[in-house]
Amino acid sequence: MENEPFDVFLWANEIDEVKNNVSAELFLFNKNYTPYKIKYSDKLTGAVKSMFMQEAVHYIIEEAEKGLECREYEKADGEEKVVYRTSLEKVGRAETLIHLIENEYKDIDYFSENEYDFKKVKGIIARFTYPDEESGGVKTFYIAKLISASSALKGASSWEINGESFEPFSAEIALKMPDDNQVAIVDKTIIVFNQAKFENLFQYDYKSQVIAEAKARELTEKYKLSFAEGLTLDGLLADKKPILKKVQAMDIAEEMPQDKLLDYADEMQLELMTDDDGSIIIMDDKDLTMFVNLLNEDYYVSPVNGRRYEIKSKKLLGEVEGEPPRGI
Repeated sequence: MENEPFDVFLWANEIDEVKNNVSAELFLFNKNYTPYKIKYSDKLTGAVKSMFMQEAVHYIIEEAEKGLECREYEKADGEEKVVYRTSLEKVGRAETLIHLIENEYKDIDYFSENEYDFKKVKGIIARFTYPDEESGGVKTFYIAKLISASSALKGASSWEINGESFEPFSAEIALKMPDDNQVAIVDKTIIVFNQAKFENLFQYDYKSQVIAEAKARELTEKYKLSFAEGLTLDGLLADKKPILKKVQAMDIAEEMPQDKLLDYADEMQLELMTDDDGSIIIMDDKDLTMFVNLLNEDYYVSPVNGRRYEIKSKKLLGEVEGEPPRGI
């Protein structure tokens, strides 16, 4: 059936059967989710398959006999003996990474420390392929792991012990490869072994995403907004937790209308751009921050010196003498 959930146990057994025919390719990816090809020695072929593929497959098969379950990630509650699944399309950064590997492969550079800074590396992902006997084609799946780039050893500042003596470090960089199961991506399904590392790896927080989507609907119902290609309001909000928190505290229905907002921006001499249709243009997170700060009336002109300020904290100092209390 089309809506039948992905069967991780069936998949694990299939991979276990074809493990000797599986080929592996590695990619590093940075904090912007740009992938880089990286070669590995033939001597590491067994280790790559073991640490990425076989550990995950064996865990599923062995733990299935002990009651392991697979549940929806969106209903995750930190249970033991559970792996989670979610749709790839829900996790934008993971979807982008897979899209680049699958569709822009020829344009992906090989990683070199001389050209790229290893400290900016976010994770490593292995692409596994094997023959599909039914279709005559090839099947593909991925295993991704979070990397702590700061823990890598650089040859220029490291020594190695060989026998009874120190010697110069023989490599540009040494990396301790994570040996735990974290994330698998099969077809359009993400399998989550480690919830915290999955969320860190792809900067995905389902609860924040749900809140962001709800607030995005409220904002787009009240205001005319135009976004740069590839950007969405809920995506921007989910990425910027402080802004999302500020929007979450607002009663959008009670906020100033669009014409007053634009007048307020002009008064504060802020470049809140509009298109020919009168829609507010949001090109990046800076534009979004300005828009939200205007909604929250976080700018003011000092009556003392005429300077413009951004208010970082609205701490109520008490009612002004002679004014009625708020709400009267």
